[in-house]
Amino acid sequence: MAAAFLDKVQFSIDQPFGIELDDYFSQAYELVTGKSIDSFAFTEGVTPLSTQYEVAMWTVTYFIVIFGGRQIMKTQEAFKLKSLFIFHNFLLTIASGALLVLFIENLVPILARNGLFYAICDDGAWTQRLELLYYLNYLVKYWELADTVFLVLKKKPLEFLHYFHHSMTMILCFVQLGGHTSVSWVPIVLNLTVHVLMYYYYMRSAAGVRIWWKQYLTTLQIVQFVLDLGFIYFCAYTYFACTYYPFLPNVGKCAGTEGAALFGCGLLSSYLLLFINFYRLTYKSKGKASAATKGPKPVANGSAKKPSKSKHI
Repeated sequence: MAAAFLDKVQFSIDQPFGIELDDYFSQAYELVTGKSIDSFAFTEGVTPLSTQYEVAMWTVTYFIVIFGGRQIMKTQEAFKLKSLFIFHNFLLTIASGALLVLFIENLVPILARNGLFYAICDDGAWTQRLELLYYLNYLVKYWELADTVFLVLKKKPLEFLHYFHHSMTMILCFVQLGGHTSVSWVPIVLNLTVHVLMYYYYMRSAAGVRIWWKQYLTTLQIVQFVLDLGFIYFCAYTYFACTYYPFLPNVGKCAGTEGAALFGCGLLSSYLLLFINFYRLTYKSKGKASAATKGPKPVANGSAKKPSKSKHI
């Protein structure tokens, strides 16, 4: 059996991992949905969670649950939930990793055959398979809302950066799906890379393992947003310059709606400022000497707070 599997391993542009993962992905999709993977299309009002009403209701429900739950927990003992929390982070590590490799398998042929500009700006870079992956990544954002529920049940502080980031990232993914912005894969791939490391860190640290590289995760998150903004600002600029100010230097239009582009630029800019502020406050509280050897914990899965307070979830 092992020999038969090894015979199938062949590295190429279409199979960057040596095997065609899309075959297994297609089989899994059909097993779960009972439909062919090629039949998927994100359609408003048909696809689950594809309307503004659904997104708004989930967002309101999220805030009711976490803030209402925090009030209830004031008179209750904090839950431990160690095993459940470890399992939650284990599953999110696997899910993030699986989506990441599927994105890479689909993006390598596009980048290799057409170049980077095509991959981030051309309508042809918005493929049916990538649309499905964008949608699955969007669904995972609902799952990640459970991060905050753990905070509430364990009576950890709820910081603005945490719940703002979780709720608005869910909305951002919805907006970009509807806007068909081809550059969407850049922030998503970077975010999945961070999340593989972040959820693995939380899984291991909850089990009592000290992770030496935890100090680099917040830095990596900041780098992620800097790269995100570099790409989306470029795409937005060349689109608006080409469309409305052709006398300005530009390289042509970029795929996607104007509303989705502006929303993405604004939200990711706010993320960068918030994470930099968190980083600055954390190092300031630790002092210059301590900052040289230690770093803040990642915040997307926990509460952004100063180390002098209780631990993250």
